[in-house]
Amino acid sequence: VSWLFSPTRSEITSLDSGNIDDILNNADVALVNFYADWCRFSQMLHPIFEEASNVIKEEYPDKNQVVFARVDCDQHSDIAQRYRISKYPTLKLFRNGMMMKREYRGQRSVTAIADYIRQQKSNPIREVQDLEEINSLDRSRRNIVGYFEQKDSDNYRTFERVANILHDDCVFLSAFGAVSKAERFSGDNVIYKPPGENAPDMVYLGSLTNFDLIYAWTQDKCVPLVREITFENGEELTEEGLPFLILFHMKDDLESLEKFQQEVARQLISEKGTINFLHADCDKFRHPLLHIQKTPADCPVIAIDSFKHMYVFPDFSDLSVPGKLKQFVLDLHSGKLHREFHHGPDPTDVAPGQPIQDLASSPPESSFQKLAPSEHRYTLLREKDEL
Repeated sequence: VSWLFSPTRSEITSLDSGNIDDILNNADVALVNFYADWCRFSQMLHPIFEEASNVIKEEYPDKNQVVFARVDCDQHSDIAQRYRISKYPTLKLFRNGMMMKREYRGQRSVTAIADYIRQQKSNPIREVQDLEEINSLDRSRRNIVGYFEQKDSDNYRTFERVANILHDDCVFLSAFGAVSKAERFSGDNVIYKPPGENAPDMVYLGSLTNFDLIYAWTQDKCVPLVREITFENGEELTEEGLPFLILFHMKDDLESLEKFQQEVARQLISEKGTINFLHADCDKFRHPLLHIQKTPADCPVIAIDSFKHMYVFPDFSDLSVPGKLKQFVLDLHSGKLHREFHHGPDPTDVAPGQPIQDLASSPPESSFQKLAPSEHRYTLLREKDEL
C-alpha cells in the first residue's frame, strides 16, 4: 500500500513548435520552465515546479486559468531562440500568449512559486468608490483611470487585460456606474494621469474593445521612452536583447537628462524597438565608465553598449545638432562603428589622398555584459560585485 503515501505527480504540459501557440494563447496565465536536461539546476527544479503546479491547480482547477508548462531547450532550440533563452532554468510568465518582460526571479520553492502565481492572478485594478479618491492619487506614479458604465462589458474586459500585462509599470484604477457618470459624458473613458502635480491628463481616443490599440497606447504612457538602468533591473534589460544607448549623468544633473530625453524623442522615436534608451547614475556605474576611459568628472557622457563593445558619442554638446544622435545609432546598426574602431574611417569618410588609419586597439569591451545572463542564473556576476 506504499502508493497511498506517494505524492501526486503533476502532469506538466510539454511545449513544442506544434502546440506552443495554441496552449499559451488560450491560457490566462502560463508559467513556462525553459530547461536543459544536462543542467543540474534544471533537474533540481523539476520536482519543485511540479509540486507548485499541484498546489495551484487545486485553487484554479480550470485548465485555462493557470498553465504550468516546460520547454526542453536542447530538443527545441528554435523556441529557446524565439524567447531569447540563454540560461537554465528560466521561468517566464505569459498572459494570453504574450510573454511578460519580467521573468520569475524569486526563490525556487513550492511556496514562493505558488505565491507568485496567486499574485499574478490577483486583480491589478483598484476600484474607486468616490471620484474624490482620484484627486488624492500619488502623482509621482503613472496612473491609468478607466470610467465605465458597467463592469460586465467588453470595454472593461479589454481594459482589465491591458492592466494585467502592464500593472508593474502603471497604477490602474476604475470607476463604474453612478460613481463614474460625471466622467462618461461621451461614453466609457480611459485617461492617463502622468507624473507631476500639474501635468495635464491625456485621453485615449481609440476603440476600447481593440486590444492592440489600447495596449499600444497604454504601453507608450506607462513605459518611459528613456528608462533608468540600475543593478536591480540590469539583467532584465539585457534580456530584452537590444543594444543600449546610455546617458551617464550625475544623479542631480536633471538638465542633461531632460536634453537627452528630448533628443531621443525628437531624433530616435523611429528606432524604438531596435535599441534601448537608458540613463545611468555616474557614481553607481563607475566601472562601465572606466571601460570607455571616463570618470564621473567627465559626465554627462553618451555611449552605446552593443554587448560586445562600447562606443562613445564624441561630444555631449553635439547632442542637439539635428540628426547627430540618430546617425550615431544608425552607424551602430550598419556596422560602421565597429569597422572604424578596427580599421579607421570608412573610405567614403576620408579626405582625398589621406590614408586609412589602421588602428591597433580594439573598442572597449562591453561592461554591461556582466549583467547579461550567464550559463545559469545561479552564477550570474553582477557589475556591483566588482566595485
